Amino acid sequence: MLERLNEAMGYVERHLDQPIEVAELARIAVTSEYHLRRLFSALAGMPLSEYLRRRRLTVAAGEVLAGERTLLDIAVRYGYGSTEAFTRAFRAVHGVGPGEARRTGAALRSQQRLSFHLVVEGSGSMRYRVVEKPEFRLVGRRARVPLVHQGMNPAIVEFIRGIPKETVARIEALSDQEPAGIVNVSDRLGDVREEGTELDYWHGVVTGADAPEDLDCVAVPAGTWAVFETSGEFPAAVQHLWRDVFTQWFPSNPYRSRPGPEISRTRISADGTHADAELWIPVERAAA
Repeated sequence: MLERLNEAMGYVERHLDQPIEVAELARIAVTSEYHLRRLFSALAGMPLSEYLRRRRLTVAAGEVLAGERTLLDIAVRYGYGSTEAFTRAFRAVHGVGPGEARRTGAALRSQQRLSFHLVVEGSGSMRYRVVEKPEFRLVGRRARVPLVHQGMNPAIVEFIRGIPKETVARIEALSDQEPAGIVNVSDRLGDVREEGTELDYWHGVVTGADAPEDLDCVAVPAGTWAVFETSGEFPAAVQHLWRDVFTQWFPSNPYRSRPGPEISRTRISADGTHADAELWIPVERAAA
């Protein structure tokens, strides 16, 4: 997988002055657009679209400083319809406009070309299983919240505190299949996973039962799920598990992620410092 991803990065470098379709990058990497965006974001720490923008403006900056082309020619070459649009994008990355950079030789920022390599850091292993599940329902309470990569998410904490205990008990009573009991679900996040990006958060259960009218409900189609287990400090252990799934497990196994809710079943110790958790990720077999 990493070799194919690097081939896609090579294609990017050869086409920075041309339109680049994510579908073509996914074809080169022999994966889906959805999984490519997710995997790239986890490995690179930025969305694929942001990397493409930074690389284009890094190469464009070299032409700006060289002074051999007009700013309009450079803008059009790298996909901007006007010098104004190019100037805005250039300033957002480099902190100065292209005209000022050309006049003063200002210091600019460079986005280096990315390549991906396997790094062996220890002898640890990941516990997982692959499960086929028929269609089920998520039932509970749902809220739109910002993404937080590390530490507690204040919006989620406040949301959960606002759910009456009797409502939580009614929700939990509807659980009738794995993962059992109250689960935490992230859905409709899309392929951009920057801090602050909004997602649907569910505090609910996985069930085949009909939902009461006062609760939120969504049907989840049948499909394959990879289920990972972890135990450790809360909430770091759960957040690190998600990271490791995308940076370690996917590149080493014949699966790719597919659209769908990501489900976490977490049991926290009485003092709130330790968690035993399962992470359910929707997957499909990758192309050979």
